[in-house]
Amino acid sequence: MSDVLASLAEVLEQRKKANPDSSYVAQLYAKGLDAILKKIGEEATETVMAAKDGQADKIIYETADLWFHTMVLLAQQGLSHSDVLNELDRRFGLSGLEEKAARKD
Repeated sequence: MSDVLASLAEVLEQRKKANPDSSYVAQLYAKGLDAILKKIGEEATETVMAAKDGQADKIIYETADLWFHTMVLLAQQGLSHSDVLNELDRRFGLSGLEEKAARKD
C-alpha cells in the first residue's frame, strides 16, 4: 500500500509546477499554506463527525480525504510521507507514555 502513497507523493510534486487552473492541488498550492491548513482542519472535523456517526464507509472516506490533504501539506513543506513513516517506525515498540515523556526534553 505504501506504493499508493509514493505514487500520490509523486503526483503532488508534479502539481507544484502545474498551472492552478489545471488541478485542484495546484490551486491549493497557489493559495498557500493557510488554505491547505484550513482544508486539513475541515477534513479532520469531517473525520470526527464520521466516527461519531459510526459508519465505517464514511470513516474510511473522510480519513482518506484527511490523509490526502495532509500529504499536500507535507509536499508543500518539502517533506514526504516517508518522513512520517520513519517517525512512526522510530516510535514503534515504545510506550506511548515513554514517547510523550521524551518529547519534554
